[in-house]
Amino acid sequence: MILEPVAPYRPSHFRVKFATSAWERRACAALRRQVFCAEQGIFADDDRDAIDAHAIPICALSTLGGDADAVVGTVRIHEVAERPGEWWGSRLAVASAFRRTAALGAGLIQVAVSSAHARGCTRFRAHVQERNVPLFQALHWASLDAVDLHGRSHHLMQADLAAYPPMHDPEHGLVTFRKAA
Repeated sequence: MILEPVAPYRPSHFRVKFATSAWERRACAALRRQVFCAEQGIFADDDRDAIDAHAIPICALSTLGGDADAVVGTVRIHEVAERPGEWWGSRLAVASAFRRTAALGAGLIQVAVSSAHARGCTRFRAHVQERNVPLFQALHWASLDAVDLHGRSHHLMQADLAAYPPMHDPEHGLVTFRKAA
C-alpha cells in the first residue's frame, strides 16, 4: 500500500485579540524574538524594552476546530504617559509560515488602532519598516517622515482614526479568514 503525502494543516480562521492568558503573552514574546532577533538580527538576544512594562500585547491566533491553536502574529500598543491620547503600535510580527496571509497583518493593525480608539486615542502612530509601508498605506495610514531605526529604513506613520471605529471588546477581538489558494 502506498500512502499519498498529506499536505500540512493550514488554518483558514484566525482570531485577533488582546493577549489575555499567560501562554498567549509568552508566545507573543517568543514570536517577537524569532522575528526581530533570530530572523532580522535587529536585536541580539531579546527585543523587550521598557515599553513592555505597560504595553498591551495583541495576538493573532490560528484555530483548530474553532479553538485557539498557536500565536501566529503579534503587535503591542501603548499610550504615551506624557501625552494622553497619543498611542503607538510597535513590534508587529507575523510567523514566517503565515506572512502571505494578508488578513493577519491587517487584523492586528485593526485591533491595535480600534482598541486604542475606544480608550481615548486621538493620534495613533508607528515606526514602520520600509517594506511594510504599502500595507499600512492601503489601511489608511499616512507617512509623516522617513527615519532610520536600528540600522533600517522606517517611516513614521499615522493612522486615520476615521477608518478605525472604536473596538470596545478587544479581549474577544475579531475573526479573520485566509483566502483559499
